[in-house]
Amino acid sequence: MPNAPESRRRITLNDDGPWLVEGPVEVTGADGTTVASDRFTVAICTCRRSHTYPWCDTSHR
Repeated sequence: MPNAPESRRRITLNDDGPWLVEGPVEVTGADGTTVASDRFTVAICTCRRSHTYPWCDTSHR
C-alpha cells in the first residue's frame, strides 16, 4: 500500500479498546502474514484477546 497523501487513513486510538482505522486497510503481522479488509472502518485489537486477531471481536470486555 503506497504512502502517498491520497492514501492516508485516519486512526482513532482508544485507551481501553481497539484502534479504529478508516478502511480499506491491509495489516501485516509480526510473522509477515497479511490480512485485508474492505470495510469502511475496522477495529484493530490491542489486547490480543480477540479470536479474530488482528480484528477486534470485543473479547476485551
